[in-house]
Amino acid sequence: MNFDIDGIRYHVDKWSSQSLDSPLLLLHGFTGDSAAWREFEPQWKRHSNTITVDIIGHGKTDSPLDESRYDIESMASDLHKLLKEMGIEQTDLLGYSMGGRLAITFALKFPKMVRKLILESSSPGLETEREREARRIQDEQLAWRIQEYGVNGFVEYWENIPLFQSQKRLPENLRKKIRMQRLNNSQVGLINSLKGMGTGSQPSFWEELDQLNIPTLLITGSLDEKFCRIADKMIEKLKKGEWVSITDCGHAIHVENPEIFGTIVSEFLSNDDGENFKIRQ
Repeated sequence: MNFDIDGIRYHVDKWSSQSLDSPLLLLHGFTGDSAAWREFEPQWKRHSNTITVDIIGHGKTDSPLDESRYDIESMASDLHKLLKEMGIEQTDLLGYSMGGRLAITFALKFPKMVRKLILESSSPGLETEREREARRIQDEQLAWRIQEYGVNGFVEYWENIPLFQSQKRLPENLRKKIRMQRLNNSQVGLINSLKGMGTGSQPSFWEELDQLNIPTLLITGSLDEKFCRIADKMIEKLKKGEWVSITDCGHAIHVENPEIFGTIVSEFLSNDDGENFKIRQ
């Protein structure tokens, strides 16, 4: 289904069974789309009315030319309006990578609307302006690559960066499926997402993490050393934080080990207070 939010058409998919009280909003990563979560439907719809959305510039959602619409705080406001239009007052929220940064932004901006927060391989941004400036330059270079070589050329480069090295072990048919999904994205959408929603463009939320007074779960892969270090710093600032590092996984745990990822999410959401839950690996 589609929703018009201030002139932007957002593509939304819902899975549900019975009348459940706790929606679960899923936010994909850069170059992804809502279909990335589809294999979890049989498991998660047993405990949640699950909502997947294509983030602006991705999948079937519009890719406007106006870069300001891609600002991460603007996107969080769009999500707020989207949920209100759907009649949702509070939701559980799961975000992966870029979607995780958006999830943090949303939870800080609209704290009463989030019951539990799950962050897969995510960060609250870069701490210093110097770091952000360096990252903006990197993101501009990536945007240039998309402009110069098109989505096909960029995806060829993107799937070979060190961040996704562990995905080389995935079966060829699964890697091909991920590649085809990435290729379906808009050139304009990806370029503007880097410029407007990149890590260098967003504010740093490190000093605001202690304002998150909700059960928050961090999930990282043990092979993803950078995001394990980030999670280690985040967990010290979160009032109700839990951190699980999944053995022998890289950045995209939901792709590399969907069975354990799905179980972790289910157990966290099904636990009464979201804290002190037990994970079997």
